[in-house]
Amino acid sequence: MEMRFKMKYLRQIHPRYHKSLKDEKSRILDEFCKVCGYVRKYAIRKINAPLPDLKAPKTVPSYIHKRKYLKETVSMLEIIWEAANYLCSVRLHAAIPIWLPHLRNRYHISDKVINQLMTISPSTIDRALKPKKLKLKRKLYGTTKPGSLLKNQIPIKTVSWDINKPGFLEIDLVSHSGNSAEGDFIHSCNSTDILSTWTETRAVMGKGQHNTKEAIDDIRNSLPFKLLGIDSDNGSEFINHHLLKYCSNLNIQFTRSRPYKKDDNAYIKQKNWTCVRKIFGYLRYSSPEALSAMNDLYKNELKFLQNLFLPSQKLIKKTIIGSRYFRKYDSPQTPLQRLITSKSKNIYKVKLNYYIRLFNSLDPFTLSMHIDKKINRIFRLASKSQPLKNQKLKAA
Repeated sequence: MEMRFKMKYLRQIHPRYHKSLKDEKSRILDEFCKVCGYVRKYAIRKINAPLPDLKAPKTVPSYIHKRKYLKETVSMLEIIWEAANYLCSVRLHAAIPIWLPHLRNRYHISDKVINQLMTISPSTIDRALKPKKLKLKRKLYGTTKPGSLLKNQIPIKTVSWDINKPGFLEIDLVSHSGNSAEGDFIHSCNSTDILSTWTETRAVMGKGQHNTKEAIDDIRNSLPFKLLGIDSDNGSEFINHHLLKYCSNLNIQFTRSRPYKKDDNAYIKQKNWTCVRKIFGYLRYSSPEALSAMNDLYKNELKFLQNLFLPSQKLIKKTIIGSRYFRKYDSPQTPLQRLITSKSKNIYKVKLNYYIRLFNSLDPFTLSMHIDKKINRIFRLASKSQPLKNQKLKAA
C-alpha cells in the first residue's frame, strides 16, 4: 500500500478518533491496523502524533552523498593494500607515497587519482577496504615449554624499553607444527629491534639449543647495526648454557621475561603474527626442503619488503583515565627510515648504504609477486601426514 494513501487515511480518521469515546477509539484503531497493516502500538503512536503533511513522500534521501573518491582510486588502493600484505589504515596511509612511484610504472593513472591517493585519510581507507577486511580472521596457538636451567643467571627485564639506539632485540620461536606437536618440525626464530622495528627471521628444525643459537648468530651477522642485547621468553631453547655463553663472549646483554607474562614480549608477539603466522598460517612443515625454502624467503624478498617498504608504528604513551586506555603512537615509518634518521654510532654505515641502494633499485610490487610464488611453493611442501607416533596411537 502506498504511503500517500496511508497518510490520507490517517488524516480522515484523526479528528474522529480524538472526538470519540473509549469504545469507539478501540474500533477505529482496529480498523486503522487492519487497513494499513500496522501493529497496534505503532498505530497508537501514529494517531496520537501531529497530523502529517500531504506533500509527496520523498523517494530519495534529503541529501545525496556525492562520492568523492573515484572507483579507480579505490581499486589502486586495494592493489597497494594486497601487495603490502594487508596493512592497517594508518600504516597503509604512510606506505602510499613509498609505493605510488612503482604503481605509476605499472598502471596508467590519472593525475586526479594520484592526488586522491596522496590526500586520502586513514578513516576513509578503513571505509573503502571494510568489505575485504572482514574476511581476514585467524587463531593463535603456542607450544612454548619453560626452561628450568640457568634462570637465576639470566636477569628478568622488569621495566619497559626506553632506549635511544638500535641493537636491542626481542626474540621468540613460532612453531609450524600443524595440529600436532609430536615429532620434529620447523620453527621460525623471529626477532625485532625495539628502536627501529627492524625484523629478521630464520627457520630452524626443532627447538634444539644449538640450532637456535646458530639462527641468532646468523641474524646478528645480517643486522645493519651491532647487536647489543636480546630479550627472550623462558623457553628451554633460549635458557641454556649455549646461548648464555654465546652472549657472554660477545658482550651481548641477555635478559628474559617473567614466566606466563606475554605482555613482557609485546613487540615480538605482534611481529610473530604479521611476519610469520599471517604468511605461513598453521600448516605443519617438517621437511628439509621446506626448511631451505623458508630460509630463502626469510633472507631475501620477505626481509626486503618488511624492512624497506612497510611502515610500522610504535607506541609512545599509554594513559588510563577511569576504566579506559588511551594510546598515542608515533608517525608510521619503515625500519629503514628509522635507521636513516637515527644518529646512533651503533649503525654499520656500509650495510645501511647497501639497504638504501636496494630500496632505490627494488620494486615492491615485484617483491610481493615473488613472495607469493615462493609461499605457494612452500605451501606445497607442507606435511600431509601426521607424525608416526600419532599414527601408532590411531592404529591402537
